[in-house]
Amino acid sequence: MSNPVSAVRRYARAAAACCFAAVAFSVHSAAHADELVVSAAASLTNAFRTMATAFEKTHPKTQVVLNFGASDVLLQQILNGAPADVFASADETAMDKAVDGKAVIPDTRRDFATNSLVMIVPADSRLPVRSVREALMLPQVKHVALGNPASVPAGRYAKAALEHEGVWDVVSGKAVLAGNVRESLDYVARGEAEAGFVFSTDAAMMPQAVKVAASVPTQTPVTYPIALVHGSAHAADAKAFAEFVLSAQGQAILAKYGFMPPAQH
Repeated sequence: MSNPVSAVRRYARAAAACCFAAVAFSVHSAAHADELVVSAAASLTNAFRTMATAFEKTHPKTQVVLNFGASDVLLQQILNGAPADVFASADETAMDKAVDGKAVIPDTRRDFATNSLVMIVPADSRLPVRSVREALMLPQVKHVALGNPASVPAGRYAKAALEHEGVWDVVSGKAVLAGNVRESLDYVARGEAEAGFVFSTDAAMMPQAVKVAASVPTQTPVTYPIALVHGSAHAADAKAFAEFVLSAQGQAILAKYGFMPPAQH
């Protein structure tokens, strides 16, 4: 008999691969000379859709094309030649890779938001949660959804936090690895995982389907950087969009969706 966790993992990997191909194709197909392509972390989906609409009102000659996904996957698309003008990631690690790979212009890098990590359970769950550690050790928790730490910032934050708690070895055996943070949310929302790790802003998108069981302290702050992509054909518009994200109006939009302002240095 096949292991259900392994089966779900295989499904997640296959779905992520299909999603990567579809997104890469759609971006290549959608990008035209007058369009500004913004590749942004999946957790920014709702906020950046509103952001793009507001930006277009003040820049009527510019059409924003949004491309969402796991930060590392988006970076690979850029490195492989997919059109992009702005890159916004969900952690500093992905942006560090972008700088090292010369995908973005280092001097344009700015932190524009912060977030927090939470453990979620299905809305009708009766799982007793006195602590994250104790809850994840319970035998009734057979599947734990989290982003693949190799490519998903939320997964990296979760792995580091669980290693700090000394339960990563246990959780990794129950892990359902998702291609991005929104997939982790969906697994829990559908009841396919008894618990999962997402950002607090993601959990807020489905209050009828999931509930926050616990806040999860992270080893490093959950920080979102933005930067302009090297070789952009729309450098002026890209700069204007990044500035808009950092403006009072842009920060108000992010706050509406639960994001917190970047730490002051």
